[in-house]
Amino acid sequence: MTVAVVGSGPAGLAAADQLNQMGHKVTVYERADRIGGLLMYGIPNMKLEKDTVQRRVNLLKEEGIEFVTNADIGKNVDVNEVKANYDAMCLTMGATKPRDLPIPGRELKGVHFAMEFLTKNQKRLLLTKEGKLESSWDKENFITAAGKDVIVIGGGDTGTDCIGTSMRHRCKSVTNFELMPQPPNERAPNNPWPQWPRVFGVDYGHAEVIAVFGKDPRVYSVLTKEFIGDEDGNIKALVTQDVELTPEGPKAIEGTERERPCDLCVLSMGFLAPEGYMIKELGLDVDQRNNIHASHGDYRTSVEGVFAGGDCRRGQSLVVWAIHEGRGVADATNKFLMQKRASERQNYRSAKFANLSSLSSMQ
Repeated sequence: MTVAVVGSGPAGLAAADQLNQMGHKVTVYERADRIGGLLMYGIPNMKLEKDTVQRRVNLLKEEGIEFVTNADIGKNVDVNEVKANYDAMCLTMGATKPRDLPIPGRELKGVHFAMEFLTKNQKRLLLTKEGKLESSWDKENFITAAGKDVIVIGGGDTGTDCIGTSMRHRCKSVTNFELMPQPPNERAPNNPWPQWPRVFGVDYGHAEVIAVFGKDPRVYSVLTKEFIGDEDGNIKALVTQDVELTPEGPKAIEGTERERPCDLCVLSMGFLAPEGYMIKELGLDVDQRNNIHASHGDYRTSVEGVFAGGDCRRGQSLVVWAIHEGRGVADATNKFLMQKRASERQNYRSAKFANLSSLSSMQ
């Protein structure tokens, strides 16, 4: 039977692989120009070589999976047409709506979301490797950190990747703002095993900054209040304020405002939910966080024949969770398709028997 997988990140590839091995005809739709999603454009080369991703994609192609790129389902491809042409749909398009920072000056040139910065950098590297840079590179819209004072707002893996990428651009300086206070060196009493250890650590991006500039790039307990621009509309500085942690959450400390030079600001504050246009077109139910509503282990959405898994269902998470959910979606979809096939066969037999009965009565 036929299955459309929407999104070619780790969840989509895992689902497609398993469904293909179960004997279904699988087509994967990807809105970008290359297959891989987060694996291709979200994770920099220094953490994941793209040859590794492409090798896996090539193997899946050889196994019979069809890939369609530049297919933005719900925009340049009719989502209802896709649904009508397949026996089932698997939605694995990730949680790609970034958390914004709506403060004065947000419209200034030089303020970008993390994925915008990382994706454009990765596209340039791929074009360079393929010898297509001169003919295909959109130089005017490229985001460079070369020679600039860079500030990354938000931590986590994505923030670290933005730091590491800025270093490879040979930035003038790079600073990383964290709203929360610096974590302890060892587990706190309220953070026992087996909980995730909320302790201070040094990732590769931090270590590179320390090696080059002599100090850790992270500044803790700081809130960004305003972006300041020059006469041409380019960002030139940030106004920050120190915060303290209270029972009600972080609270700004009066009199601690400070202006910090900044030529490039990268917003890396996580992702809120999947983008909603496809969800709206299909009429899917969502949860309180605007993720697609589908129970873990079941993965069925509110529309029959449509399943969801990965970040678009559970929220922003790790690649290993996406792979796990992709396999779960495949199992749930396969169960649905087997039931659908059995029902179709039963209906066919019933219709055939009814026709034979009618012929006998005519004799």
